Amino acid sequence: MTQQADVLQIFRPTGVPYALLLLLVTLVAARLLTRALFPLGRRFPNRRLIINQVGSFVRFGIYLGGGAATAASVLVLRQEVLLAVGGTVAVSVGFALKDLVASFVAGLIILMDKPFQVGDRVTFDGYYGEIRDIGLRSVRLMTLDDTLVTIPNSKFLTDVVASGNAGALEMMVQMDFFVGPDQDVDLAKRIVTEALTSSRFVHLKHAWAVLVNQVIHESYFAVRLRAKAYVLDVRFEKAFETDVTERVLAAFREEKIQPPAVLHRSC
Repeated sequence: MTQQADVLQIFRPTGVPYALLLLLVTLVAARLLTRALFPLGRRFPNRRLIINQVGSFVRFGIYLGGGAATAASVLVLRQEVLLAVGGTVAVSVGFALKDLVASFVAGLIILMDKPFQVGDRVTFDGYYGEIRDIGLRSVRLMTLDDTLVTIPNSKFLTDVVASGNAGALEMMVQMDFFVGPDQDVDLAKRIVTEALTSSRFVHLKHAWAVLVNQVIHESYFAVRLRAKAYVLDVRFEKAFETDVTERVLAAFREEKIQPPAVLHRSC
């Protein structure tokens, strides 16, 4: 009887329906916020990253406020009760939820320190793609082949993560083209330069370059032409690569500029 009375002092059964309603409202509010931000970001593409970042903070606030209100509706938080059970609950819950708490704290650090933001193109643990969501427990990354990768927030505190655009819309894109050392390298460079600078996806306000050096490529002696330029928006990264590559290869065929080869070429 004493144990039951102690439980009743802490737990308020009449608040369960209200707690379930609060939990449902919290989940629905977070989902509606996510759905509302997507068309807003499409309507204002220049502000898309800022909108997504604000949305992450608001979503954190919704979860925190909803969780606190839900707990307050079913728990009687009198001072004497907190002193009686606080130590035991803190140890048991802390041990059970240590990984969750670590990921939650890591999520706050990510939002404050900003090693990357929602919308960034990042490389982490062999995965490359766009950050779609920074949540309470994990970060969701969508790879370029549309694979959703869920990564615990705590991983980002100890492992190396590389951000391609670091919160900006534009990003450096690098493309390599290889020709034989016996080919017209100057002409090949002019072709790559023209295809790079005339692409509808290039951002010419940033520096660009076509670098030339001799390398061994797949056991062949080759001349590498490395094109480096910024794309207007990270969403057009692959479209930019495709546009430049198609026009370069077409011009190489037209001008009879050939790839590296081991055997001697006949004229």
